[in-house]
Amino acid sequence: MNVEEILARLIAFPTVVGTPNGAIVDWIRRYCEAAGADVRVLPGPEGDRSNLFVTIGPREYRGYIISGHVDVVPAGEPEWSSDPFILRRDGDRLYGRGTTDMKGFLACALAALPGLAEMNLRQPVHLAFSYDEEAGCRGVPHLLAALPGLCEKPLGAVIGEPSRMQPVRAHKGKAAARLEVIGRSGHSSRPDLGLNAVHAMAGVITHAVAYGQSLADGPLDDNFAPPYSSLQVGVIAGGQAVNIIPDRCTADIEVRAVPGVSPTSLLEPVKARLFALRDSGFDVAWHEMSAYPALAPVNGSELAATLTQLTGQEPLTAVSYGTEAGLYQQAGIDAIICGPGEIGQAHRPNEYIELGELAACRKMIEDLGARLAA
Repeated sequence: MNVEEILARLIAFPTVVGTPNGAIVDWIRRYCEAAGADVRVLPGPEGDRSNLFVTIGPREYRGYIISGHVDVVPAGEPEWSSDPFILRRDGDRLYGRGTTDMKGFLACALAALPGLAEMNLRQPVHLAFSYDEEAGCRGVPHLLAALPGLCEKPLGAVIGEPSRMQPVRAHKGKAAARLEVIGRSGHSSRPDLGLNAVHAMAGVITHAVAYGQSLADGPLDDNFAPPYSSLQVGVIAGGQAVNIIPDRCTADIEVRAVPGVSPTSLLEPVKARLFALRDSGFDVAWHEMSAYPALAPVNGSELAATLTQLTGQEPLTAVSYGTEAGLYQQAGIDAIICGPGEIGQAHRPNEYIELGELAACRKMIEDLGARLAA
């Protein structure tokens, strides 16, 4: 099967984040086993989602990981010109949900697999496919925890998020949480008898926004735009009607942290302000939604030098979006981002990827294998 045929099969699985992925995992497993690869299916604690770890070459030697995720964001936008889960070709563009983010990369890796199997590799190539990356990298930590039993410590990991095949050395970290305030309802004419959860949350949000603005003072990292950590309140929900004292309010908040700053630590002042509401009679709750560390650039990285040679492009120092790369780095594995597609195409209607980029990505993976077979 060529890259386009494989991508069509992958797109046809509507693997929206947070939903079961058994069908696509089983298809990939059977495809890889037919190519002669060793395949490990690693069920997650959810019970209906799994990671995949595929090895070509001698497991007892150190090799490289080619890493991607099988989940995609929802595709409910009315602007889609065709079914987002049926691959559509128009010229050299392939349209469908996940073509760029990031089933195009998975298709390249799978298309390269039979050729890798014929190379008599001296060092292995591993494919690591995770689930629920779009929910804050929830699947890959379970894969990384199992890694010591799956292979020797990898020489590096290539995370194939869309970068137009330019290696990327760093990204910010992220943490997100849902804040919940529970008050007491009543008639709006007697506010003295209720506890207005919306008003209480407004105070927390006002504090959070002011605190977020102070993050611009540093620490600073000029590799990023903006060069500082940031905070945003993205969703607020509460109340039933204007004449009812709202007894419940929630707010979703996220921070983006420059390397060297813990994303979860940035949320601590907001968490403290929320829990202070208990002194006023409110019940509160803090729900962690997701967290992953930044990817810090590594001076003198052999992996970065290798990707420069394989792609012919000098690495970009940093990008604003986040990936699983920081978790690989946290696990002691050198990691770099390099994949086909443009990040601006991700998470939008009529997402597409160009055939030329898929060809370049497949060649990069095959050339990496050729180095390990030399």
